[in-house]
Amino acid sequence: MSLSSGVKRFVVWDFRADRIHLSGMVSHGCGSSPWSGIWSKDRPEFSNLDGSHCTALGKYRIDGRAYSAWGIHVKYFLAGLESSNSNALGRQIVFHSWEQVPEQEVYPGGTPEGWGCPAVSNSVMKLTDALLRKKKKRMLMWIYN
Repeated sequence: MSLSSGVKRFVVWDFRADRIHLSGMVSHGCGSSPWSGIWSKDRPEFSNLDGSHCTALGKYRIDGRAYSAWGIHVKYFLAGLESSNSNALGRQIVFHSWEQVPEQEVYPGGTPEGWGCPAVSNSVMKLTDALLRKKKKRMLMWIYN
């Protein structure tokens, strides 16, 4: 999250090959600013508090797949594994796609901001969803600054 939201900062890392498997744009929370803007594209606020509309930093276990009203209608529940993101399930922080997340880098612009969920483009979610559905072990998402 220390990178501008106008550049690709979502990556799926292949530890066996020691390389990036895929990358894309990802949103962060709008905080106290209006939803869907690019107010904090270079300086996001982070919080674990319910109602903060901020992204929470830390490691998450990617849990169950479910229907989403957003994007390609797929979401994954995120279970926060650290004190910095322990309220993720209660805050309904999920991994999903969103039509407003661009496919290509838009720097010096930014990616529209939501209510704290990491949201990717529809095409990136289709690829990521296919990977997650094949895995037999739970996967980790790490949101760091």
